[in-house]
Amino acid sequence: MLIFSPFALLFFFFLFGLLLFLFLFVHLGLITLAAGKIGLSANQVFLFLLASLVGSQVNLPLARVRREVDILEETIVRFFGVPYAVPRLSEERYTVIALNVGGGLIPVLLSLYLWIKNGLFLSPVVGTALVAAVAFRLARPVPGVGIAVPFLIPPIVAALFAVLFSPQKAPAVAYISGTLGTLIGADLLHLRDIPRLRTPVASIGGAGTFDGIFLTGIVAVLLA
Repeated sequence: MLIFSPFALLFFFFLFGLLLFLFLFVHLGLITLAAGKIGLSANQVFLFLLASLVGSQVNLPLARVRREVDILEETIVRFFGVPYAVPRLSEERYTVIALNVGGGLIPVLLSLYLWIKNGLFLSPVVGTALVAAVAFRLARPVPGVGIAVPFLIPPIVAALFAVLFSPQKAPAVAYISGTLGTLIGADLLHLRDIPRLRTPVASIGGAGTFDGIFLTGIVAVLLA
């Protein structure tokens, strides 16, 4: 198990402050409304956000591949204005492929829970395939960070699909399609690009909590 912060320290505290801010909205009803759309209570959503924030620090190693080039010397890499902390380079010239708990594992488990709870079958499969195709086309390898994708487009695609083809279960379908589609299209289908990323750790689920996969699911629900 690898434990490191994927964000610059100040940015991590900013995310923690944002989470506390969202907690206030839980009791004011805004997040409660969004939670109700996917069948969760406000407290469950807050626990989900908290677990994702804490889990963003934990990466579960799955495999390792040899790098083609060395890691960048910089310790901070920016993508779309967000600072990502790159772990220090070890002497070994390989990249560890890991699963990020907060940005990958937890959203996937919630997706499977919603899939079963809502008795869904075909619509999440089609939606996931559609979002995966879009995410695959948009995803770009960012040296020192990993595979990155603009997070707004996949949730818009997921929400539009859910509203048009599964209006009665739109929020759940949007979350599942947005989360799994981004995971498959942006991360899994780009595993071949990992050796040239110049990073010691390539985390499935991206940089963790407020990364593309996590945000895609949440934004998809709000849009639906």
